[in-house]
Amino acid sequence: MHRLSLTCLIAAGATLGASGFANADTQVHLGPRPLYLVDQMEDGALKDKLLACAATPAAKTDFSIGHRGAALQFPEHTAEGYVAAARMGAGIIECDVTFTKDRELVCRHAQDDLHTSTNILATDLADKCTQGFTPAGGGSDATAECRTSDLTLAEFMSLKGKMDGRDKTAATVEDYMAATAGWRTDLYAPTGTLMTHAQSIELIKAQGGKFTPELKSPAVEMPFDGFSQADYAQKMIDEYKAAGVAPEDVWPQSFNLDDVLYWIENEPEFGKQAVYLDGRYGRNGIDPSNAESFKPSMEELKDMGVNYLAPPIWMMLALDDDKQIVPSVYALAAKEAGLKLIAWTLERSGPLASGGGWYFQTVKDAMDSDGKLYEVLNVLSEDVGVEGVFSDWPATVTYYANCMGK
Repeated sequence: MHRLSLTCLIAAGATLGASGFANADTQVHLGPRPLYLVDQMEDGALKDKLLACAATPAAKTDFSIGHRGAALQFPEHTAEGYVAAARMGAGIIECDVTFTKDRELVCRHAQDDLHTSTNILATDLADKCTQGFTPAGGGSDATAECRTSDLTLAEFMSLKGKMDGRDKTAATVEDYMAATAGWRTDLYAPTGTLMTHAQSIELIKAQGGKFTPELKSPAVEMPFDGFSQADYAQKMIDEYKAAGVAPEDVWPQSFNLDDVLYWIENEPEFGKQAVYLDGRYGRNGIDPSNAESFKPSMEELKDMGVNYLAPPIWMMLALDDDKQIVPSVYALAAKEAGLKLIAWTLERSGPLASGGGWYFQTVKDAMDSDGKLYEVLNVLSEDVGVEGVFSDWPATVTYYANCMGK
């Protein structure tokens, strides 16, 4: 059997820490960042409220969702990152689910990201990549492409996670891999323990957490060696059933509406909390300020049985005439249709002084300091009414949620 027990995982890796991961740390540790962000806020009622909570012990909350673990500083989808998210009070933790050559489910953000998120290019397994490393030169970027489907599960598990990134100008593999963003860190990257989906369930459950697995779009043509999209969607749910996890503790996600509808029809108990990740943006996509562009409409999604909708933060926000952050037409329409909203992703843009980048594009004119992050979070919580917020550093959301009674 390929599935390794959590006990074996801990026993096999002294780098996981002398205390191991089997027992949840019941005390939530938020560190200095939440209050650092509060300190950057403009004076006002919200800042006063958040400061008044500084001495209040924090507790785990489902409002705080660990995006890929704690990816601001820990390699994403690793045991270390998941435990860090749990220790920061994330009540729900995400494993992005894809599959290996032997059709085993593993945690990776994409089926074709091993060259940016693991050490594969520095190992003998680089020879198995869909496309090996090609250095930059002659006006062309450095390239590589390594997929989980290039490897067996045993080969995949021999790799180590690293901070996601690549240097497209690199002339060597070493430089290509050494591309961690300057506002992140490699201090917690040396171990990077990769996980199967089943292992992630065991680990997160041991930490007292709940689950939001995302079924990732395959980079290979489906069916893959007889493994259909329906088989893939079903296998993900089956691993929660095998682990004895209650459906109400799982929010399965997909950008593919057909996956969500599959769960609604074939696994209705899990389908109640299936999350449609809304990727209908970009060129010719929906305009969050124009309800006529919502196709399917919010009402049509609800009629299909969809209960949860998860767009990026910027789609739910707008600026009024006074440049104050307010809910978008999209957010108001979703709530009117009875859809529950989940936001992604805080703490993924680096410093906000220059506008906040992609995740804050509809409110960029209001983004002039890191202190604005809590203003955004407050609008999402109090005015939009989101059910939870994905964050690359869950402590930020946990602090807010505890202070506001979420």
